[in-house]
Amino acid sequence: MIAETRRILLEAVVIVLLGVVLGLSFNGRLLLNVFSGRLPQTQVETEPRALYPVPVDLAAVRELTAAGAVLIDARAAELYADGHLPGARSLPLGEMDEHLEAFRRAVPTDAVIITYCNGYGCPDSFDQGVRLLAAGWRDVRVFEGGYPEWRDAGLPVEQGAP
Repeated sequence: MIAETRRILLEAVVIVLLGVVLGLSFNGRLLLNVFSGRLPQTQVETEPRALYPVPVDLAAVRELTAAGAVLIDARAAELYADGHLPGARSLPLGEMDEHLEAFRRAVPTDAVIITYCNGYGCPDSFDQGVRLLAAGWRDVRVFEGGYPEWRDAGLPVEQGAP
């Protein structure tokens, strides 16, 4: 029993020593720099990233979409099918995780994105905008008046499933 315990302890010591030797061989220069006061340089992000989407009004939505902005409907697919802004893509907030990679392949991160939902009382477009910014898109805006303001302004709408 004692011989077995010694063998196990000896193996543990050998494993720890081997780990120390490997760790020092790979990180020795880093440790020397840190202990000598020369800290390694870190990359500094030069452009601060937005945390929140920028609100836009109806006129800005029309102008931005004419210039190629991507419209995202954050509502459920059934509501999208009943009516949506022309050219809008359906990306329901509740299904965003499962569709995000396909969306990433289709929409570059430098595109201007405008999200909307059911008007001023609907937080989904704002929440979706925050999540898109966190996922890497850089210019995300929210049309707070959403589908009701667009429709009530007499602007064209499209119907159909996503």
